[in-house]
This record gives sequence, C-alpha cells and structure tokens, in this order.
Amino acid sequence: MIVQIETATASCSVALAKGGHVLAFKQVNERNIHAEVITLFIDELIAGAGINYDNLDAISVSCGPGSYTGLRIGVSTAKGLCFALDKPLIAIETLDAMAHGIISRGGYKLESDTLLCPMIDARRMEVFTAVFTAGGEKIRHTAAEIMDENNFSDLIKSNKMLFFGDGAEKCRAVLGENPNAIFFPGFINSAVDLTQKTVEKFRNKEFENVGYFEPYYLKDFIAGKKRGA
Repeated sequence: MIVQIETATASCSVALAKGGHVLAFKQVNERNIHAEVITLFIDELIAGAGINYDNLDAISVSCGPGSYTGLRIGVSTAKGLCFALDKPLIAIETLDAMAHGIISRGGYKLESDTLLCPMIDARRMEVFTAVFTAGGEKIRHTAAEIMDENNFSDLIKSNKMLFFGDGAEKCRAVLGENPNAIFFPGFINSAVDLTQKTVEKFRNKEFENVGYFEPYYLKDFIAGKKRGA
C-alpha cells in the first residue's frame, strides 16, 4: 500500500495504490495551491480506503525536474511521512513518470517507432525534457533545453516524435511545421503515472536516504523580482 505524490508542475496530485493498482486518487491543476491541499488529499484517500497511516508500506514522490516550489512541497511532505511512520521513500523522475503515463493512459495510439518527448515548462523558451522509446526506455537523458529549430534534429529526421506536457507549446512554436512532430495537448501530470516505476523500485528495494534526499531541481532556483521593485 503506497501513497504516491506528484507536485512537479501546476498539478497537485496524490494517489493511493496497492500492488501496482491505483485504488483512488485526487488532484487539482492550479498553481500555488499545493501546500494548501496536499495533506488534505492524503488524509481523504487514507480515510476513504478505510485504513490508517500505519498500513502504508512506502511513500513515492515525483522528484523532478520541475517547479522549484512544487518539488520542495511534495518532497518535504513525502519525507515528513517517511520520518513519522518509519517507512521507505521512493523517488521517481518526473519525466519518466510522464512517459509511462502517456503509454498507460492510452489517449494516443502509439506506433512502435514513435519517440516520446515529455516537456516541462522551465520559463522563457526553456524546457526540461528527455526522450523515450514507445516502450518507455529512455534514450536521451534529462536536460534543460532552450528551444530552437535545431533541437532534436538528429532524431526527428527519421522518427515521429510525440511532444506533450506543459512545455510542449514552446516546442510547437519552433517545430510545429515539421511533419514528424506530433503534439498531444492537455496532458496533465498525475500521481497515477508513478505507479509502474514505483512498484518496480519497491520490489527491488530501491529506496532513498530520507535524511539526505533532495529534489532533482536540475538547475538553480532564481527568485523573481516583485513588480515595481
């Protein structure tokens, strides 16, 4: 029985899964609301399942890259539960979860040679991204990319590429005319998408050191100036 937490983007999402099957989940896609609702969502899922916190076997969290504030809230909540309950912590890279999500949801019929390119908005023309096969194998590591017409030029010549996530519109602006570029609108990150990787890591006992674990920010946080400052 595992609580799964996703807060890397505007979506604040929590799922309760058992044996790799999601029992229930709650989520809202709204910026700057994560701190207000995350513990309420967890409480409601636990109560709705008729269990208590001691019945949990682990806590899983989407660890980034993504929103600095969102990741900090999600990881802090996960670590707090692990400390209080003496349960293991499982960390899932956000882009990995997104890739498995687009596969498992079945909202887009994938061809075997289509490459998956989840994208997270990193402000201006920058995105956090990686590239996966249609089977979910990562073939290009996670990176922060400034989007221009040369991005993915080595791959998109001979492969269709499916772009999705809240950063994909930046890619559409520069690659939208390419016939091999496919865009899947409306993809929202969900804690449900952590399920497959979470089960694998739990079975392999791939747990994090709760005391030292930090989110995968990928780049340093830069605080914006207030208007009028």
